[in-house]
Amino acid sequence: MILKIPLPWLQLTYKKMRFLVALMGIGFAVMLMFLQLGLRDALFDSAVRLHKSLECDIILLSPLSTASIAMQSFSQRYLYQALGFEGVESVSPVYVDFGVWKNLKTRRARLIFVIGFNPTKAVSNLPDIPNNINQLKLEDVALFDRASRPEFGTIPDEYNQGERVIVEVSGHRLKIGGLFQLGTSFGSDGNLIMSDDNFLRVFTHRSKGLIDVGLIKLKSGTNAQWVLANLRKNLDKGVKVLSKQGYIDFEKNYWNTSTAIGFIFDLGAMIGFTVGTVIVYQILYADVSDHLSEYATLKAIGYTNHYLLGVVFQESLILASLGYLPGMAISLALYAVVKNATLLPIAMSFSRALLVLALTVLMCLISGVIAMQKLRDADPVDIF
Repeated sequence: MILKIPLPWLQLTYKKMRFLVALMGIGFAVMLMFLQLGLRDALFDSAVRLHKSLECDIILLSPLSTASIAMQSFSQRYLYQALGFEGVESVSPVYVDFGVWKNLKTRRARLIFVIGFNPTKAVSNLPDIPNNINQLKLEDVALFDRASRPEFGTIPDEYNQGERVIVEVSGHRLKIGGLFQLGTSFGSDGNLIMSDDNFLRVFTHRSKGLIDVGLIKLKSGTNAQWVLANLRKNLDKGVKVLSKQGYIDFEKNYWNTSTAIGFIFDLGAMIGFTVGTVIVYQILYADVSDHLSEYATLKAIGYTNHYLLGVVFQESLILASLGYLPGMAISLALYAVVKNATLLPIAMSFSRALLVLALTVLMCLISGVIAMQKLRDADPVDIF
């Protein structure tokens, strides 16, 4: 009979303004957790988009390389040694570096991430590259990332209007022969793709024999783990051997552990969780205090502590559920704002929505457990 009485709901809504303030506080905490975790994931996703697009199974790096923004060159002879291993079908050297981009109209300079490879080989599965392979083969021609920051100029618009687009990178004039889309990251604001020959023309201090990334493609049906172990065992120790997923994890680990950025976002999410816990505790504590005599009456007529604790727990779950939805809605709007402002790939994911929901419920339950200590004061003898 008593379960049919919505006592937790009536308790919470008895003072409607306090109830609304509680939901706003929980919504703010939920929004803060969503925003921090979303930015952290966007950081990781933007950092590995190039990695995911690479057409390979195994990657060679210098042991001194720490991330794509801090690559160290190594001799390409290691890559061609790998070509002699069983199961290896082909290899492709890749060059990466930051060039000084100069907007010829504004004369403003900024760094741009440059990727160079042999255009006769399939290196990346980015959809626009195959259509522009012939352009990449031309001297002093490059492809521009249409998702680069607007500070690089109106290159995509000029190109789409049929204009001849000439740019300057590290003092070298280049023609934009096509567009592709990779996107910005925390490490780079824009990207260029060019042939390995053009790369070496732009970066005159670089040597053709020293590469930054070595891509290894295996024959169909080959056991990738076996080849990976064989390369690690028999290839010279002057090179690091990673699987494609290992290369992705390598990049993510750098941003998560070797910089303050990952820690800051995690800390922000923890602060949101803590703020929400305090807000819910204050609301539940005030609610229990205001209705202490009613709780004592329920005890006097035979209701157990378990029932009263259940009421507070149900109030916690109600607050968690109703506070989560507006917090999530606000987060979706903020994601859109951040994406438009920064061009980062921030979006809601099911796993993140589930994680924040679980954190919200946990946050409210912890608050409920603490607030329930006040119920010990609900003694009918003392109250009456």
